[in-house]
Amino acid sequence: MENIKKYSCFFQLATDIIGGKWKALVLWCLKDSVKRNGELKRLIPDISQKMLTQQLRELENSGIVERIVYAQVPPKVEYKLTKMGENLMPILSALHDWGKEYSKENNVSLDKTKDLSCN
Repeated sequence: MENIKKYSCFFQLATDIIGGKWKALVLWCLKDSVKRNGELKRLIPDISQKMLTQQLRELENSGIVERIVYAQVPPKVEYKLTKMGENLMPILSALHDWGKEYSKENNVSLDKTKDLSCN
């Protein structure tokens, strides 16, 4: 990752890398196994293909996700967490658990029609 942008604190750096609407969700879906692009798209149906590709590229450029390309026809590409990405999982798990607790205390229910199957 190029250090072009100047940060005032490490929290700002961290949220810049994994922040936004989709990045944390993409990482969450990669937490247990390697996934192909189509699998991620099925797990996150509301994300456009363009946005998914963009988010994966940004996570790859940050060193959080590794893109594995197999030299075969048709081409096969898989994505997996790097060691740095795996180090994020306890943080994302804590955030998941916080969301679950918050939903209980505030009577917020999940939309079961949009079950991400990676929760």
